[in-house]
Amino acid sequence: MRLVLLAGVVTLAATPALAAPVDLSDWQWDTLNNSSSANWVVQAGNDAVLQTINGEPTIFFKDGANAQGTALSGTIKVGADGDNDFVGFVLGYSDGEINSASADFILIDWKQGDQGLASDGLALSRVTGAGASTPSDDYWNHDGVVSEIARGANLGSTGWVDNVEYTFDLVFLPNLIEVYVNDILEISVTALDAGIGAFSNGSFGFYNYSQSQVLYAGLTEDVVIPDPDPPVDVPEPAILGLLGLGFAGVGALRRRRK
Repeated sequence: MRLVLLAGVVTLAATPALAAPVDLSDWQWDTLNNSSSANWVVQAGNDAVLQTINGEPTIFFKDGANAQGTALSGTIKVGADGDNDFVGFVLGYSDGEINSASADFILIDWKQGDQGLASDGLALSRVTGAGASTPSDDYWNHDGVVSEIARGANLGSTGWVDNVEYTFDLVFLPNLIEVYVNDILEISVTALDAGIGAFSNGSFGFYNYSQSQVLYAGLTEDVVIPDPDPPVDVPEPAILGLLGLGFAGVGALRRRRK
């Protein structure tokens, strides 16, 4: 197991061998404005899905699932098709929400290259819907119904690379979202950062916009639970002040097998 010390949070991350695999066979997809320009193909073994079309913003998810309180892991790989657009994830998503005036979910997208008003790099945004007439430019530019909150600490202006497999880990709690790429913490956002009391619950999903030949694979899930009685360690004197600030009023979290 690994111990990750964040700003006020300790997370015990179980090794991948302890995580429960996720079966994608009963997942479905939505596309902005109900466009037909998406094609999610579940692969043999039901633990991977390939999105094959360069089209509108689209989300692949399990209807009715509530992912809060979990840590999700897997891989993502883009084939060399000559394009440079968006891949990523959503959190707190419900069926039809991308076309709903009451939409409220989190978008984590990663663009390979700068293009017009779309910047390369990894970002986290909050989507609050305007209905089925929402222009795809909102997702392209991160404006309108898509409000960008944070960018990756290392990948905020660095795009993904063709034919390279990246590992990801997402921690999704009512008041905290963490995004790791290749075991490095890239984004840590609280509900307060997003200007809300708590993140909306809902499904985890894969996101794709204008990028074909993207393989999302090996999804596993751990449960994250608050530790009601976290152990107390005596830190080195040099970091006492920092730890005091970080742990003030915040409990510890630990992850265990679901």
